[in-house]
Amino acid sequence: MGEYTLTVFSKSGEKLLDEKFTAQNNEEAKAIGQQQLEEKGYSEYTHRCVSPEAKLVLFHR
Repeated sequence: MGEYTLTVFSKSGEKLLDEKFTAQNNEEAKAIGQQQLEEKGYSEYTHRCVSPEAKLVLFHR
């Protein structure tokens, strides 16, 4: 298990969301991240999900 970070930005660059969660692997983290974005209404905002190794798992610009 690893700790992943999901971050969402406004168009002006302000952080709207900065949350950590745990997942078994990158695929599970991607699914969890997408679900959280949809639930919170941020799926169309610029966002990223970063693995414990600092690799991008999910990104939208």
